[in-house]
Amino acid sequence: MKPFFRLLKLLCIITLVSCAPTQNKTMEQEQKINGELSKLNLLLRDSAFAITVAATQEAAYYQGLGKTSPAFDSGTTGVIKKSALDEKIATNLAGFYALECGIGVLVDQNGNTPVYWLQKIVGHQLDSSQILLLNRFANATWKAGQPFRGMNRITRENFIVASLLSKEEVQKDYDQVLAAAIKLSDALKTVANEPAATQFKKISELMKDKAFALEMAKHMEASYYITLKKPVPLFSSPADDTATVIKNAFEEKVATNIAGFYAFECGLTYLSGVQQKLPSVILQSIIDGSINKADKLLLERFANATWKAGQPFRSIERITRDNFTPFYFLSPEEKDKDWVQITSVAKMLKPLL
Repeated sequence: MKPFFRLLKLLCIITLVSCAPTQNKTMEQEQKINGELSKLNLLLRDSAFAITVAATQEAAYYQGLGKTSPAFDSGTTGVIKKSALDEKIATNLAGFYALECGIGVLVDQNGNTPVYWLQKIVGHQLDSSQILLLNRFANATWKAGQPFRGMNRITRENFIVASLLSKEEVQKDYDQVLAAAIKLSDALKTVANEPAATQFKKISELMKDKAFALEMAKHMEASYYITLKKPVPLFSSPADDTATVIKNAFEEKVATNIAGFYAFECGLTYLSGVQQKLPSVILQSIIDGSINKADKLLLERFANATWKAGQPFRSIERITRDNFTPFYFLSPEEKDKDWVQITSVAKMLKPLL
């Protein structure tokens, strides 16, 4: 028996030695990824860089239209008055737009209908990869709303690269998606047995409905406090309904033009984590056009989600516009606008990562 055990020991040693280079290579790759994410995290929290990104994004938007971009700070001095109720509604709708774009991806990648995936969410039947995807959408839409509330909010401790978030912060993101899924699932009961296209059409109608936006916002805020096991406050009083808030006009312009950056960050970190690729490698594939179709569509959906999250902050009336609709119904021209925002950020970040 001794020769057999010697042979077995030798085989184990050979296996360990052969695995060592692979393990080292994996660790080295993870270190490189984390290094690039750390750089991205610093940029994400830099107010001066946010202004630069916003100006670049606006210029890219005008260039896409074949127009000359005006000076970024032109006409943006002073303050503007906005509806306090609109801002309260907008603050609580991020999870809804994350959910809408997220289930669109699930339908696109796996088939079935929006109601099917809503039921999976409500029934806690998603796998870890599907939960991760929805969490990234939730974080992206939440980030898109923060500079509208105040540029100082992007320097807060939890305003960091999505993959660096604590378990507690990640759970907050998913709690918002779950709350939105419960409300939306109930609103789609009348079309639960209809084809996906019919269900998406109903979702589109609900997205454009200001009364439903108010209902969803109330539900989302109540769910937030219930999750924290705290009393649910009154959403708004009669006085709140007519109150105004004062906003810095320049900060508002920055917030309006920076959504694509947050879409890019959350989409990039998601793909980097799932594919174990360096963010800079994915970034380069965006710039040179070698990115595959599925990843391109995913990044466009992230851009669409963050754009949607910003619209009610600008005015609740903006959610009634024709292009405020599920990605499922967007024209190629509208999707191109989302891609312009992604590629603009990628080109800007290339020398920085």
